[in-house]
Amino acid sequence: MEERIQFDHTGAGIAVLGAFNGHAQLVDEAFGVETESTCDGLVVRGHSAENISDATIVYSKMKDLNSRGQPLTEQLVRYLIDAVKEGEMEVIQEFAPDIVCVNAKGRPILSKTFGQKKYIAAIEQNELTFAIGPAGTGKTYLAVAMAVKAFRAHDVSRIILTRPAVEAGEKLGFLPGDLQNKVDPYMRPLYDALNDLMGTEQYLRNMEKGLIEVSPLAYMRGRTLDDAFIILDEAQNTTREQMKMFLTRIGFHAKAVVTGDITQIDLPPDTRSGLEEAALLLSKVEGIGHVRLTQRDVVRNPLVQRIIRAYEAASRLREKKRRGYR
Repeated sequence: MEERIQFDHTGAGIAVLGAFNGHAQLVDEAFGVETESTCDGLVVRGHSAENISDATIVYSKMKDLNSRGQPLTEQLVRYLIDAVKEGEMEVIQEFAPDIVCVNAKGRPILSKTFGQKKYIAAIEQNELTFAIGPAGTGKTYLAVAMAVKAFRAHDVSRIILTRPAVEAGEKLGFLPGDLQNKVDPYMRPLYDALNDLMGTEQYLRNMEKGLIEVSPLAYMRGRTLDDAFIILDEAQNTTREQMKMFLTRIGFHAKAVVTGDITQIDLPPDTRSGLEEAALLLSKVEGIGHVRLTQRDVVRNPLVQRIIRAYEAASRLREKKRRGYR
């Protein structure tokens, strides 16, 4: 059994197959098929009509994305393969990366998963957006990218980034330097994102002018933040009182994004996360968006993805042996 896919030009076929047929090898291994290139396209052969159809769906989506100018990476191919295997046809039908902005080096910043695409849309459509998901899903970086986009378009006059300075097994008092030196390490991911998106010179110049502010959450008390793009990062480490304090700082012509990973809470065991509570209490409030990112939205180096898969496989094997001994 076989199915054929035709390409308009040779370059499209090369892009879909990948360097040294790397993309085709991923598809072949995933669905147990064989892909062969022809003069005007490719042929997918196999013993299962369902597997051939699934592989063809992936290739067709890759062809569509390539025609839109989207670079085809190994991460993207794996993402499409996983979506087809899990029957998430919404991803296949509707996913098309959006350009958020361009960084300081001229590289376009794109949404790389369907979850990230919905995250960006939620920020655009709402005054306040909650984004909850694991590390590596782009929660912080995409929020900063949207802030830079709004700042460049003069939709807001300043950017304010904040985090709770919560001790994760280490005491602030033992860190060297004054208070600012002690809290700077907590702010480093925000500094890095701004530096990458704006460039060092522009970033520092705007910092000096007070148009960009990066500070601990405690510094927000008593303020009203008008005409600003405000990001509260690592919000899982806020208390109920801190979260309420932050949310009531939002002023006129302001947009806020709250991000966090509720699986990595560093608060005392008897303290409930302000992020968990706020996401529940405000779930039906008009003007507030809620996005749940999952492991499917994690964007990492392909090597890291293979390492994660190896650990997951080992965990499943241990669980299988444990059940077998009962």
